[in-house]
Amino acid sequence: MAQKAGSHPYYELPEYSESFTAGTVASRLIDGLRKEDLEYRPTLESRSVAETIDHIHGMTSMVLKSVCKIDINPTEDHNFEEKRAKILMNLKSVSAILKTAKAEEFENFNINLRNHESVPFWFFINGQITDSIWHCGQISSFRRITGNPISSKVSFFRGEVKD
Repeated sequence: MAQKAGSHPYYELPEYSESFTAGTVASRLIDGLRKEDLEYRPTLESRSVAETIDHIHGMTSMVLKSVCKIDINPTEDHNFEEKRAKILMNLKSVSAILKTAKAEEFENFNINLRNHESVPFWFFINGQITDSIWHCGQISSFRRITGNPISSKVSFFRGEVKD
């Protein structure tokens, strides 16, 4: 889908690839608030939605750093809209590289941990990427609880927003 004028990346999902490769599948896996929604936390011990967004920002920044070899600081202080835009741009940048990556290039996408251990890209799939998707569902549930459910015009199946 073409990006709507003035909207963020992933307003709608991009067109799917004509071929199935490791890169196009990983790319597709990567390929949507009010103040009271951001402050909501179900218990005192849990993260608020705003803290969860910070967590997602950190995870997508780690993927961006490993795949695109970009050194970034995800702890910068930004408002919600800026963080949302940065998360979506992180994902779009990673998706673009994965889409055209050759199988042998994936060994260059390793995660370099703080203890200097290097682990393969596979860990991103069941780690940061899946964790980020899971947290998006969590945020969606919290929005419903605060009376701000996701628009019924969103078709997750098609990756589109109905007019």
